[in-house]
Amino acid sequence: VLGSLYGIMQLFSSTFVGCWSDIVGRRYSLLACILLSALGYFLLGISTTVLLFAISRVPVGIFKHTLSISKALLSDLVSERDRPLVMGRFNAASSVGFILGPVVGGYLTEWEDGFYRTSFICASIFLLNAGLVWMLPWSEENSGNREHQQATKGTDSFSAKANCDLHVKSATNGAVASNSLFQSPWTQVATVLRRIKGIACSDLWDIFLVRLLMSVAILLYYSNFSLALEERFGVKPLFAGYLMSYSSALGVLAGCLLGPITRLYQHNTYRLLLHSSTLTCTLILLYASALSIWLVVLSSTFLAFSTTIGRTCIIDLELSIGGNEASGTLLGVGQSVTSVGRIVAPLLSGISQEFSPCGPPSLGVGLALVAILVMNVNKQKYCSRGNVKLKNQ
Repeated sequence: VLGSLYGIMQLFSSTFVGCWSDIVGRRYSLLACILLSALGYFLLGISTTVLLFAISRVPVGIFKHTLSISKALLSDLVSERDRPLVMGRFNAASSVGFILGPVVGGYLTEWEDGFYRTSFICASIFLLNAGLVWMLPWSEENSGNREHQQATKGTDSFSAKANCDLHVKSATNGAVASNSLFQSPWTQVATVLRRIKGIACSDLWDIFLVRLLMSVAILLYYSNFSLALEERFGVKPLFAGYLMSYSSALGVLAGCLLGPITRLYQHNTYRLLLHSSTLTCTLILLYASALSIWLVVLSSTFLAFSTTIGRTCIIDLELSIGGNEASGTLLGVGQSVTSVGRIVAPLLSGISQEFSPCGPPSLGVGLALVAILVMNVNKQKYCSRGNVKLKNQ
């Protein structure tokens, strides 16, 4: 029940928190999310009753959206051309954390009172992150100085246009944040609801549908992965664990290689997304029809690349078509869509696996094909990026 409560809070809060970051600015929203998440883990560390344990999950469930706000911040700071490269590196860094976290956490919990110590360490890391965010050069003057230094060196990783955009966006976002931060809470809530209505009334349904279908398809591939391998090939769950860790490590490598891949595709995000989704669909089909464990290893190897690339491309396409002005809102809605997939996928997996161990991936193939069909039907919109505007703009 507590786990489901956390997931439900994440589902509904991601859109609101993302939209709120558009209104008050990335700095204040990111600091608030980090500090309140630290509070949640601190309460978890001192919890001695089930009630206090449940209360500790509330601030974390509502405000632990630091990754989404960080992605929105990156989209504000870099040019549209460089965004897939930067997002790929960011996802690679996040993946390293998700690989190391369970290992370190498992080691710490074996100590005496290890669970409580781990909770306090998590809270301390959040406080350290808050300090790092506070020390970042957010002011217009610092942005201008950084732009001047980068222009002087001439060896920066972004284009001159990106540096100019950084200066302009910093001044604009700073002004908006300073005005919005001191608005009454009711005014901020009204603005959030107005922006969410703009997303709901916009012509972005197909992008979010593609994200939902591909998310469910990938989740169906990984659902009951160990059980399916044991039933089909007689391998132990330990082998499945090694295989999933191997795929996660390859996902980090894929994030680092995203820059050369986007240059190879001449920064055509739609074409790259279409090809990566087609490859994902083919690899899931290969896994569903595999007759030996080595075909499963082969599909897992290339699936790590295709899913990492597809995840980055769908975010870039959302921001390109929806506009950077509401990047926090768009990323928040995207997270909510993915959360819906996490709720639906286990149910679909359980039902389909009653018929066959290959049922979940076979269903995933069908959903991925529908996503590819939707992308082909709306090809003109994706190619004429930026024509879709939100109603409140």
